[in-house]
Amino acid sequence: MDWPADWPADSTVISDRDRACFVYIALPGRTRAVTAGRFVLTTDRRGTPLGRFVYGNSYLRRPDALSLDPFELKLSSRTYGTTRLNGVFGALRDAAPDYWGRRVIEKHAGKPLLGELDYLLEAPDDRAGALGFGPGKTPPAPKRKFNKTLALEKLQSLADALIAGDLVAEDGAAGDTAAAQVQDLLLLGTSMGGARPKAVVEDDDGLWIAKFNRRDDRWNHARVEHAMLALARDCGLRTAFSRIETVAGRDMLLVKRFDREKTEKGYLRARMISGLTILRANDTAADRDRWSYVVMAEELRRATADPARDARELFARMCFNALISNIDDHPRNHALIAWDRDWQLSPAYDLMPAPVVSLERRDLAMECGDYGRYANAANILSQAGRFLVRQDEARAILDSMAERIEQRWYDVARRCGVPETDAETIRPAFVYPGFALTPGG
Repeated sequence: MDWPADWPADSTVISDRDRACFVYIALPGRTRAVTAGRFVLTTDRRGTPLGRFVYGNSYLRRPDALSLDPFELKLSSRTYGTTRLNGVFGALRDAAPDYWGRRVIEKHAGKPLLGELDYLLEAPDDRAGALGFGPGKTPPAPKRKFNKTLALEKLQSLADALIAGDLVAEDGAAGDTAAAQVQDLLLLGTSMGGARPKAVVEDDDGLWIAKFNRRDDRWNHARVEHAMLALARDCGLRTAFSRIETVAGRDMLLVKRFDREKTEKGYLRARMISGLTILRANDTAADRDRWSYVVMAEELRRATADPARDARELFARMCFNALISNIDDHPRNHALIAWDRDWQLSPAYDLMPAPVVSLERRDLAMECGDYGRYANAANILSQAGRFLVRQDEARAILDSMAERIEQRWYDVARRCGVPETDAETIRPAFVYPGFALTPGG
């Protein structure tokens, strides 16, 4: 890999405050990654992080070369720099572990608060999207090591132990057995979004995200989320496919990976960026004023191959989230994917109702209209045009979906195995009274 003239030619540390790694990408139709560029994370004397990325010249000369994302890191010989997100570009951050994945890595390392580049390098091979990271110029061969679905019971017990804090690092008092268990879960974990315990499992159809119930859950999260994905499809939305597995008397949700396709030679990978990267935002409270469905719609209109289709789909998902009181619809729960050169809105995922006490006002995680985050019909309709949807069409989408959810949610939930007591617990989430109120009235 040769580099632009202003970029270091080797992979050594530039100074004692800098760290570097190579960035790999699996291109369309290929199961082996190639080296796309190099990332250096610098900390100045004041402690301010600065990330720099450059594409390799040999990568830029490839006829099939693709950008890592359509916003920050377009194909170019320039050196990109950022001080946002602790110096990590959004597309790279999206391939890093989530909260749960970081917990597993920290358990294995025996210490919290690792550096951002540590999380990139130590994350499992099966991270979200098509990117990978390593210290060498040549990408390593895919590990192709995943839990088989028959090992779910072991994964459930490991997840419970990690939540309870019962597992320790490799050099801890629990000895080699616990250390090996932590290592197993680390290698076979996932970096896909969310904070609930999860791992990657494999069967003859491909890769799935196994999401575990917690002992302190108010209701059966696995079956309720499975039901919400089914309800969303019933309302005409595109969603990830899911199924329920029952292990040792406990349910877990398996969600099919929509960024992977199994072939005889291995897995093809789709590029993927989160809503956070689309919005150039962080997932902290300080950046929450940047979380907006309206802005996301305008940004994806600049990036996707079919803006009218994707903007309309995003509008319908916003309606659905408001109608089921999914108040955890933060930007990490939205994504763009690309199987070739063209980007598109990913299937919907992580849909969960919240039976909030308030009957007059509930807020989504992202702004959805003139009245901010208010999950309200008038507010949602106020900016419909920004989603390339006419006002009369938007009203028809919203009214039809509200009627369908009111009529169908209970039957769908029960058909998906949600216990009657749990269905009654979540009942207040659907089409709550304040949804139809006039804001400010």
